[in-house]
Amino acid sequence: MKNKISTGVLSFGMSGRLFHAPFLDQHKGFALNAVVERTSKKAHHHYPGIKSYDSVDALYNNPDIELVVVNTPNNTHFEFAIQALQAGKHVLVEKPFTVTSTQAKELFNEAKKLGRQVLPYQNRRYDSDFLSVKQVLESGKLGWPIEAHLRFDRYKDEIGAKLFKETNIPGAGILYDLGSHLLDGSISLFGMPIKWTKTLGQFRPQTQVDDYAHIHLTYPEGLQVFITASLLVADPGPAFVINGTKGSYRKSRADVQEKQLQSGVTPENSIYGIEEPDKKGILTVIKQDGQSIQEEIAPIQSSYLQVFEDVYQTIRTGKPYPVTEAQIIRQLEILEA
Repeated sequence: MKNKISTGVLSFGMSGRLFHAPFLDQHKGFALNAVVERTSKKAHHHYPGIKSYDSVDALYNNPDIELVVVNTPNNTHFEFAIQALQAGKHVLVEKPFTVTSTQAKELFNEAKKLGRQVLPYQNRRYDSDFLSVKQVLESGKLGWPIEAHLRFDRYKDEIGAKLFKETNIPGAGILYDLGSHLLDGSISLFGMPIKWTKTLGQFRPQTQVDDYAHIHLTYPEGLQVFITASLLVADPGPAFVINGTKGSYRKSRADVQEKQLQSGVTPENSIYGIEEPDKKGILTVIKQDGQSIQEEIAPIQSSYLQVFEDVYQTIRTGKPYPVTEAQIIRQLEILEA
């Protein structure tokens, strides 16, 4: 493809290695040309010919780089993103977009002033489990949604090695880590909540940050959404439970793409993004005669490649990006409340 978007990634840790580089490499509209590796140089083993810089500034000084992926620690997103904009780059920013809504507004304003794009990376909109829930809601089979539960559960009782996630600094803790995914999911599915309450907890020995987060969102028509993220769930239940006026839908979390990427399955593989057969969602509908009917909802093949297609279309054709400025600002207002 002509007119490829020359791209640099600011980190080649797990995020860069799994969630960005493979898709930038596969998508014909991008050229993965640069990465920042401050210590060990590993990217060239996967992508021969890639330029590895020792610093962010060195990458920004490359005039050929058109798009920068900011996938650094949460508390650095604002600083690196605004520097990239001022260096004349478009920017794709990992979640959480910034730590505060004020920072987000400043980034969006700076991008408009400079004629650049600053785009939030919310890849979980293209998880197969999320797409399944979206499909069922759009089918109308549930009737009017009145209650929804969205969960992201793991079991990790030890303090992790990533200090920016485990140290008491802005943007650390499970609320900003997994909560930002769940909030984006709720806003994407149901729109903007009008009220919210939040509960945080610290339960792991010697933790400095929240490892439990619960948010209750209220919507204009009375819909109640309950978001929960926890690092101490040994037996996770459904990740999605949606109750409507005509039925209910429950779906377990698949997380198949992350598992496959970690195991070496690449996005171009025909099995990529396909859930295990036992991960089907269960739709229960009550008919007019009162009869309860259950239906298994087959998994939807998914790929985070769609995120990069969205980025490409926005930069090259001006197509509106699916994750809007208003959605991100509301997400951050809730996170920082």
